[in-house]
Amino acid sequence: MTRKLAATLLASLSFAAIAAPAASAADYLGTYRDQPTSYSAGVCGDASVLGFITSRFEYRAANYLHANLSIAEIRNMGQNRLELRDYTHRVEREYCRATAVMTDGDQRPLYYLIERNWGFAGIGRSIEFCVGGLDPWYVYGAHCASLR
Repeated sequence: MTRKLAATLLASLSFAAIAAPAASAADYLGTYRDQPTSYSAGVCGDASVLGFITSRFEYRAANYLHANLSIAEIRNMGQNRLELRDYTHRVEREYCRATAVMTDGDQRPLYYLIERNWGFAGIGRSIEFCVGGLDPWYVYGAHCASLR
């Protein structure tokens, strides 16, 4: 009796699997994925982002590095990677890179991360940055590795 019951159960599961519509990974993600927010390709060169980085670096250089150093110019901005929001990642992350021309004349690599839908109640953004060679405590890893 148990063999007959097992065979019937196996047959019914096989028929159910055949009758069910096939779902691809794209369909599965599309069903549960939030609609991506509008993405501007020029956000790495946005004046408000670059202004924030410049002013925060000046504060950090004076208070943590104890150096009379600031960013004179940021050039060659570009995007390294973009991680869009989806149902498992609630925050959109954009990794950028640039060249920071310092007031002492040195050109240093600059890596920064822009996180959207951040802050109070998911409104606003967060900006983290690292200037190559000026992170003596390796807050962002060796050679700014966590922001690359």
